[in-house]
Amino acid sequence: MTLTFEEHVFLIVVILNTIIAVLYLLIGSLIMVPIRNRKREGEAERLHDNRRTYLLRFIVMLLCPVVGPLFFFVVHFFYLTIFRFQVELDDVVFSKERVRTQLRADEEREMNVIPLEEAVAVNDQKSLRAAMLNVLKGEIRNSLSAISLALETKDSESSHYAASILSHELSEFRMEVQKLYLGIREEAQEQTEYEDMMLGYTDNVLKQKVFTELEQRRFVQMMAEAAESFYTKNPSGMPEQHYESVCMRLLEIKDYENSEKWCIRLAEQYPDRLSAFTCKLKLYFIVRNREAFFQTLDALKKSDVVIDSETLELIRTFS
Repeated sequence: MTLTFEEHVFLIVVILNTIIAVLYLLIGSLIMVPIRNRKREGEAERLHDNRRTYLLRFIVMLLCPVVGPLFFFVVHFFYLTIFRFQVELDDVVFSKERVRTQLRADEEREMNVIPLEEAVAVNDQKSLRAAMLNVLKGEIRNSLSAISLALETKDSESSHYAASILSHELSEFRMEVQKLYLGIREEAQEQTEYEDMMLGYTDNVLKQKVFTELEQRRFVQMMAEAAESFYTKNPSGMPEQHYESVCMRLLEIKDYENSEKWCIRLAEQYPDRLSAFTCKLKLYFIVRNREAFFQTLDALKKSDVVIDSETLELIRTFS
């Protein structure tokens, strides 16, 4: 039986492939592995090809003639020319402070959590506890008014959580306010750092109305003293939001005279801001000063101040 040319070529390729595979297995298992094992003694632990690796490659070469040996040759060539050199990491600094982990929003959990106020209103124990835990994971100081609602719930566990949180946060607030208040008295005449910190810090908590009426009044008066100190030292450097916050907190404790004083000061320092008008409108509406209310409203309509939707609705109502 004679073989065709193609069959001769095929047999030659298979025989050569088998010889290369056998030589690769023998050289690797009997020569390369022992040499690497000797070099590895006394050095740091590194990964090397063992006899099992060479055996597996030998099988691949037999099952994939030409392609198998060629693949391993190319891989080894790239290793020798490109990937063999170690990367220099001496100049690389890994700092945890520079890493900002972006967590994916848990949409399913957020969809199933109702606001704390609603959970208290319907007295749903399961939803209330879930809402409490959700609040604890966020910025607690901005949710004190909502947490205080849970004090009167029938669920003892939720009310205990709320009482513990409020007790801790309000104690910290009292100590911090006292420290800032003393700092104002001890700082230099031209400094306003303590006043600025105290006004922003106290307003964030006092506007939530979590204290008793007596204690709320005391803290608002301390806030007004800090604002007075700031105004005396640098009235133009006092931010608009500080003027507005003092006006609103004094208005809430029904100190209408001082509230009006700060409303006037706000209008003098920031006449082209919306808050200069809205603070007066709220004050005059509460004290039922009809004439001053409509004078302020007319002045707002004639000004170039950009108004928001709430103020626009107010203008429509009283026009």
